[in-house]
Amino acid sequence: MARTLDFWLDYASTYSYLAAERIGALARAAGVTVRWRPFLLGPIFQAQGWNTSPFNLYPGKGRYMWRDMERQCERLGLPLKRPEPFPQNSILAARVALVGFAEGWGEDFSRAVYRAEFGEGRSISDTSVMADILGALKRDAARLLEQAQRAENKARLRGETEEAQRLGIFGAPSFVTADGELFWGNDRLEAALAWAQG
Repeated sequence: MARTLDFWLDYASTYSYLAAERIGALARAAGVTVRWRPFLLGPIFQAQGWNTSPFNLYPGKGRYMWRDMERQCERLGLPLKRPEPFPQNSILAARVALVGFAEGWGEDFSRAVYRAEFGEGRSISDTSVMADILGALKRDAARLLEQAQRAENKARLRGETEEAQRLGIFGAPSFVTADGELFWGNDRLEAALAWAQG
């Protein structure tokens, strides 16, 4: 069986920021090929009767998460600045990312989105922020933002989110191995890669 791992990420997810920064080097060391799969947690939360992040619905859990993020970012040498509001609307970022992955620059874009959002506290739903990120990556922002909003790209993101639901994904980051094993959370990344190694 192929040594592959699907990395399911939502750009509004704090712990996906950490996983996005860690997964490349760890996967290379493990000899595992990673496929990045942007999707939207919003519809999955709505299906569970939630209208926002569980970190907002359960204040104790939210306080813990932000303190844990402080610890983890300090350990990894990553900046952390809480964006307002939280969670951010991640639809635009996910649509642009799908174009980016099709063209081969999606990983760099993804890390840049997370750094802008959770490292600098910027709004990833803002078109000008997306244009800044694309410009810094030497990409044609006007073309890509237009392409991201095309009907076929919107439909692709809906399809990815529906596939995540079909797989039983309920949070991000999630990792799915070639044999269908599901691992949830940044702290399960190493276990997911070990399983993918077979």
